[in-house]
Amino acid sequence: MNRQAAIEAFQEYVSHYDAENPMISDKVAHTFRVAENAEQIALHTSCPELADFAWFLGLMHDIGRFEQIRRYGTFADGQSVDHAELGADILFREGLIDRFPMEDLPEGWRETAETAIRLHNKLTLPDSWPGQDGGRTQLLCRILRDADKIDIFRVIAEIPLVQRAGKSRSMLGSSDMVLPGVMACVMEHRCVPRAEIRSVMDLRVSHCCMAFELEFPVSREIAAKQGYLAEILRMRDQDGLRMRDAVRLRQMQIVEREIEKAWGMKL
Repeated sequence: MNRQAAIEAFQEYVSHYDAENPMISDKVAHTFRVAENAEQIALHTSCPELADFAWFLGLMHDIGRFEQIRRYGTFADGQSVDHAELGADILFREGLIDRFPMEDLPEGWRETAETAIRLHNKLTLPDSWPGQDGGRTQLLCRILRDADKIDIFRVIAEIPLVQRAGKSRSMLGSSDMVLPGVMACVMEHRCVPRAEIRSVMDLRVSHCCMAFELEFPVSREIAAKQGYLAEILRMRDQDGLRMRDAVRLRQMQIVEREIEKAWGMKL
């Protein structure tokens, strides 16, 4: 596909939002990194010919974030709107997708793209998949979700919570300990439901738990090589927390141990 034309269409769309707002510029950077991650993951699957399509999905996946921040001043879906559903609506119901190049995309690509974008932020994927596309939609959904999670580790490591969360920062408490429900997710090697997150410490652990959901070996390799997850796990000062407390340190060490156990590798 014509990637330059796709990039120009994306940049034209986001030019209508406040470029001076770091939440906007951060999300633009995230978008391009997710596109790159998605391409790299796709190249290591059984369908490397989907790499262009995976890259395109990465470019599209967070379109809803820009309107979310304009309307609500936060990226917290629980306090605003499901950004994936909003983005899919903007693209496929309001017609934004028609501004993007479509050549060389496979037959039925619209349905696949809409599904992948709507599902990229959901806690789990459905057990059954409609359609007769030979598993393409399911594969691309899995690729996109991995690509997104990998770059979220970078976002957490590099960008302070007050800048990432906007208005929702004040909704989190400052508990010294991770809640039992959150630690149960760690021990069960699964993501943390939004309803379980009550404090900044819970939030940090929930971000680390995304590591359990990386499906492709290459995704784990990319995340380990980039080093952002290890940085989050070992940070001593972040997001207003002072990680000198022995209980907090021990909890993060448990999280790191469980991720290494799940991955079968050192971080």
